[in-house]
Amino acid sequence: MTEVSTIKQDVIRQLDQLPPELQRQVLDFAHALAISFPKGVHGKQLLSFSGIIETEDIQVMSEAIEADCERVDVNEW
Repeated sequence: MTEVSTIKQDVIRQLDQLPPELQRQVLDFAHALAISFPKGVHGKQLLSFSGIIETEDIQVMSEAIEADCERVDVNEW
């Protein structure tokens, strides 16, 4: 049995001993941990995409971001 399986089983055993309101707190805590855990892939997996976008296209995108995303329209709200 792996360490992870043992941990899960131990958590379940402990959880079974708690009243429902404390089980809810454990569930809420587990949800909070899951949300805070970073998601995505390692950078090494993305290296195959390096250089796939043409330099000119990157320049056009950068200019569009600077021109349109750097401004705040105070009357927008």
